[in-house]
Amino acid sequence: MAPSAKAAHDSAGTGESTIGWTLDGGQRGELLQQFPPRYEKVVADHVTLRSRAAESAALPDETLGEIVGRADDGEGVEALVVSIGGTSHRPDGSTYHVTWSLSEGREAKESNAVIRERGFERFDLSMPVKLRPARLR
Repeated sequence: MAPSAKAAHDSAGTGESTIGWTLDGGQRGELLQQFPPRYEKVVADHVTLRSRAAESAALPDETLGEIVGRADDGEGVEALVVSIGGTSHRPDGSTYHVTWSLSEGREAKESNAVIRERGFERFDLSMPVKLRPARLR
């Protein structure tokens, strides 16, 4: 785990904040062309570090990641797996990812289960992605 991501995770509490990263707006369009969404609802907006973090939890320092793979359950949930600070493992045991696209009736939070239960297809070449530390909700 990257040191600053660990510090942000360790300072987490029971607040209503979610912290992580938003995708760089200028690069998002390029990424959507590089990785065409498979389902009708395009999400493609953020990577979560920690849900239910204390309002005072520090934002992570990292500003660069790598898209290393894709998960798709074939039933309406697609996610791109991201490596940040040299790892795709989130401090809570799940996987860094961007929910990429969804079918009607599916939810972004289902991406975690799809990756955990089905794994993901690792790309031969990773793609750098610019990240902006953010309080997401």
